[in-house]
Amino acid sequence: MNIKKVILNFMKEEAYKPLTASELLDVFEIPKNEEKMLLDILDDMEEKGLIIRNRRDCYGVPERMGMVVGRLQGNAKGFAFLIPEKPDIEDVYVNLKDLKGAMHNDKVIVRVAKNTDGKKLSGEVVRILERANTKVVGNYDQSKNFGFVVPDDNKIYHDIFIPKSQTSGAKDGQKVVAEITRWPEERRNPEGSIVEILGDKGDPGVDIEAIIRNLDLPDDFPNAVKEEMKLIDDYIPESEVKRRRDLRELRMVTIDGEDAKDYDDAVSLEILDNGKARLGVHIADVTYYVNEGSALNSEAYNRATSIYLVDRVIPMLPEKLSNNLCSLISGVDRLAMTVFMDFDLEDGNLVDYEITESIINVNHRLTYTKVNRMLTDGDEELIEEYKDVIEDLRVMEELAAKIREARFDRGSIDFDFPESKVILDDEGRPIDIIKVDRGVSERIIEEFMIRTNEVVAESVYYREIPFIYRVHDTPKMTKLENANAFIHNLGYSIKGLGDNLHPKALQDLLEEVKGKDEERVVNTVLLRSMQQAHYSPENIGHFGLASRCYSHFTSPIRRYPDLTIHRVIKEVINEGYINEERADELQETLYRISDHSSVQERKAMDAERESVDLKMVEYMQDKIGEVYDGIISGVMSFACFVELENGVEGMVHVSSLRDDYYHYYEDKHAFIGERTAKVYKLGDKVKVKVRRVNLDEKEIDFDLVIEEG
Repeated sequence: MNIKKVILNFMKEEAYKPLTASELLDVFEIPKNEEKMLLDILDDMEEKGLIIRNRRDCYGVPERMGMVVGRLQGNAKGFAFLIPEKPDIEDVYVNLKDLKGAMHNDKVIVRVAKNTDGKKLSGEVVRILERANTKVVGNYDQSKNFGFVVPDDNKIYHDIFIPKSQTSGAKDGQKVVAEITRWPEERRNPEGSIVEILGDKGDPGVDIEAIIRNLDLPDDFPNAVKEEMKLIDDYIPESEVKRRRDLRELRMVTIDGEDAKDYDDAVSLEILDNGKARLGVHIADVTYYVNEGSALNSEAYNRATSIYLVDRVIPMLPEKLSNNLCSLISGVDRLAMTVFMDFDLEDGNLVDYEITESIINVNHRLTYTKVNRMLTDGDEELIEEYKDVIEDLRVMEELAAKIREARFDRGSIDFDFPESKVILDDEGRPIDIIKVDRGVSERIIEEFMIRTNEVVAESVYYREIPFIYRVHDTPKMTKLENANAFIHNLGYSIKGLGDNLHPKALQDLLEEVKGKDEERVVNTVLLRSMQQAHYSPENIGHFGLASRCYSHFTSPIRRYPDLTIHRVIKEVINEGYINEERADELQETLYRISDHSSVQERKAMDAERESVDLKMVEYMQDKIGEVYDGIISGVMSFACFVELENGVEGMVHVSSLRDDYYHYYEDKHAFIGERTAKVYKLGDKVKVKVRRVNLDEKEIDFDLVIEEG
């Protein structure tokens, strides 16, 4: 067994009391010639936050010493919340003065104390394990002898002080990148130097470039990666073909969006005897081209995910792989990882499965639009064009519906919010915003991918093999209680609310309000009570999907965790097992990969959302004075937020409500007039007029239109 695991298990024992290094040497009976090895291991574990050394030089695990390890989530007002690594620990409030120079997204150790109300945890940072913000993007504010960079990310509270000698010629108001050279201290801002000038604030393209720089990713791939790419052959060696399952005669299709270029997955369907069907989900085998230890793998790890901004894609892998050799292009032989699943067509239950390495050849590249037109609209011309696969598609629709029904029966939660897509012209200017609805084809692929991810995770979990799971913890009880109190005002309640709440209780509530006026607001309140899904080597299940085991297996072209678990699965397939030494090595590596991938995923999601919001604000610039229908999507002490039918969101400041003095009621998510008792609450339909659009601040201000009578 791994020595680190032995030490951790020992320190977690109930009877353990913190011991010094010399006492631990005695306990483990370490020979003189091996003492340095144990001391080095203790140093490494302390550096990673696995154990803590107190003021008396005694070691213990954080949770036994009143400490919590996690990442900080900053706030524009200066305080932060620690998001613990262990999901069973509640978030910890950290006051500005107790941050001790730590910043948003830093990995830290916090000493915890109960607040006076006895409910919320609060604490102070005692050690910074990992800095997340080595570079900061923002606007340069120039003074006579120095300057400041005001961060674009409002979760970074401090402005960055720039000495006159470190401005690199930046001018007042320009968008810049600053590298931090000195971290913040009490009553002292962080210090830095300007390493890149992106351009004048407001110039075309500068804001999107700023979003990209915030991800701290290079525009291009490093030279070492480019050199490795030159060595990758465009053909598949016959030796590789012979050792795989040859599925090139199996009829299969890809189904993706109109503008997709990287095709991760293909699907096939065969009718078996006794009312059963064999679904094949064929996933691009990226690991064949991306070897551990290569510069290509290192860069894929650093990026961790492809990022889909409103006007471009920042890929995890070079285009030669993502859009070509790994992409499941129709009519071309491709390497794949195939999961065959046999289902009972009567009830959608899984009866058998198999995971294998394969070589495939996709028959057709279909789009969601085409499949929807065939299955929903009965488009005869398309049905004739794809007559060789139309029956497969019809059975896929039937099977996906059964799988979906079974998923909902066990309690899987489905928040069905429509997405908005910003349409750009050739110069990147927004010209329209449209709603994107999920049709039958989107649901087919969604159900097949979810089921595949579950099957893969379960197959590994029960073998007790180190793995990366996609986990989603049970919502915090305080958030659910607050949500339930609000929902109760609408005449509903969360049944069985308690420590062992089953997700089916939430799904039943969503079904109860479906199609009613309250549907949107109930969906919104419940969604905001949810935890954030992340990656972890420890399987705690996926609450939202009501799944015991879940993984991300189906998108290795664009997600590093998928690529990693492909390697693990291939090792099991080819070797039949993973020995103890390899398992210990994997366990430590997978913690690092999970944490890094979760951080990068959150950064990517923020960047994607920010790029869409930016273009939405830009779209509304010439709409001053226009009136729109909307719905109140959020209520805070100073304003309510209104979302228009096209997805654009703006703010109605409480000071603009001039017909009465309005009080904010947090528990009701509402403003209520003092004299008129008029109520503006979450979910209300309203009319608004566009009053102000500020592209610099990415803000839209609305006025409520009060209709007479």
